[in-house]
Amino acid sequence: MDHFQYRNGTLWAEDVALSTIVEAVGTPFYCYSTATLTRHYNVFTEALAGLPALVCYSVKANSNLAVIKTLAGLGAGVDVVSGGELMRAMRAGVPADRIVFSGVGKTAPEISAALEAGILQINIESEPELALVNDVAARLGLTAPIAIRINPDIDADTHDKISTGRSEDKFGIEWTRVHEVVTRSAGLDHIQVVGLAMHIGSQLTSLDPFRDAFQRLSGLVTDLRTRGVEIQRLDLGGGLGIPYDDSAVPEPAAYGQLVREMLGDLDCRLLFEPGRLIVGNAGILVTKVVYLKEGATRNFVIVDAAMNDLLRPSLYDARHEIVPLVEPPPGGPEMAADVVGPVCETGDTFATELTMAQLEAGDALAIRSAGAYGAVMASSYNSRALVPEVMVNGEDFAVIRRRITTQDYLDYEDMPDWLEEE
Repeated sequence: MDHFQYRNGTLWAEDVALSTIVEAVGTPFYCYSTATLTRHYNVFTEALAGLPALVCYSVKANSNLAVIKTLAGLGAGVDVVSGGELMRAMRAGVPADRIVFSGVGKTAPEISAALEAGILQINIESEPELALVNDVAARLGLTAPIAIRINPDIDADTHDKISTGRSEDKFGIEWTRVHEVVTRSAGLDHIQVVGLAMHIGSQLTSLDPFRDAFQRLSGLVTDLRTRGVEIQRLDLGGGLGIPYDDSAVPEPAAYGQLVREMLGDLDCRLLFEPGRLIVGNAGILVTKVVYLKEGATRNFVIVDAAMNDLLRPSLYDARHEIVPLVEPPPGGPEMAADVVGPVCETGDTFATELTMAQLEAGDALAIRSAGAYGAVMASSYNSRALVPEVMVNGEDFAVIRRRITTQDYLDYEDMPDWLEEE
């Protein structure tokens, strides 16, 4: 469920007509619903009731400060994967003891910032990274709390570009070598091993890969404890999918029950890193029709949003529901067309051969389920402005990131001396 619904023939975000935002902000823009963010966070946490759980929102899904602060106010921690995301989390007021730092390429400055902030833990993805964390901690006179991220060699049966738990993926340490790496960690003066971490992929539409991964993780915990290794925490990552169309996805309650069955008796604090599940359906991208074009073999609806604004369809072949802001009448005229953007790429396509209500130039559309991996992956390709982000809260709305114009980008560029005019 989300809070983008038709009322009296027009699409609203909570208690704000989206046409009002179109008039105030222009198109394209992203719009996020506070009520939907809140509902999705609460549904997920309720699914974990009775477990010693900390939900750490995955900042990479949507890193806007207002989104992070909204979730932090509900009690969420965060999972970050860069120094920039760490800065965002701290700026949004997330307590350091609710921050987890993941990612395969942490640099010495990023590690230093995390340790000086006193974050909950750093998830170690490789042995060279382990050595660097120890060295940085030594220079600071600190002890680094770490979790060893294992690669369980589990195929999550998701898109290749978002699978993270197979042996050929770049993430984590081979599960067969965990004891060896934990033993090495215990011998380092500035490292404290507090647990294990795992994340097998994104947009999982079945619980079976989770079951297989949890079983492997449970076995590792049992084996390490028989060898005298204390395991206090298990970071289970995220990955639970959302319905982008009519496809079925597991309910958070079923996921929570699986966690109880597989890991509930291990006496570990459990960390979770949902991102898409919380913010995906809490956001839309609003765009306007620029032209209707009749092609030789198909028709095109050309809109003012593009692949640089929402990359998912081009990068992942993702399908997003597209609806008009004005509700079409039942039985009204329809058309079939590709919905495309103005960028000079054939891949700048949001939908192909989509059957929809008859449109005209100037009509506004909402691309749904765009709250995750939308604005955060946007670029200025073709020297296009970076679209604004808007948040709705009941009857109120605010621009939470202004439109970054082409002139703004030009102001960051400098001409070398030899090209300056005399």
